[in-house]
Amino acid sequence: MRRLLVALACLGSAACSSATRAGAGTPEFLTPYGTPQYPFSPAVRVNGMLYLAGQIGTDSSGRLVPGGIEAETRQTLENIRDVLQRTGSSMERVVKCTVMMADMKEWPAMNAVYARYFPRSFPARSAFGSTGLALGARVEIECLAAA
Repeated sequence: MRRLLVALACLGSAACSSATRAGAGTPEFLTPYGTPQYPFSPAVRVNGMLYLAGQIGTDSSGRLVPGGIEAETRQTLENIRDVLQRTGSSMERVVKCTVMMADMKEWPAMNAVYARYFPRSFPARSAFGSTGLALGARVEIECLAAA
């Protein structure tokens, strides 16, 4: 009888734990700027993580900033910082970045600006060349962060 009660208690505990995990896995599509103008969310929160859409170096008018790769990288990272702050996270909580570049020869210049945004620890990162970035951008960066 005692074994049966222990088994039932374990089963009940597992069922409750499973139900809690199922609710925690529900994605929350975040639109910190109101209704998105493009068919994607700026960020999605699920299971304690934030998945950010790729950002490019556009200013508040939606135009790419002038000044080449350094200026675009700076604006891209400022845009990432803004999305993170508006969704309750920060640059310090970024764990992974994916960098897409129109010209890999500009990697050193992009990297110099990028490094200034992560003074304490660098997130894991991948970088690759890509043609046809949105609006003719030189760089696009996508991030994952702890929520």
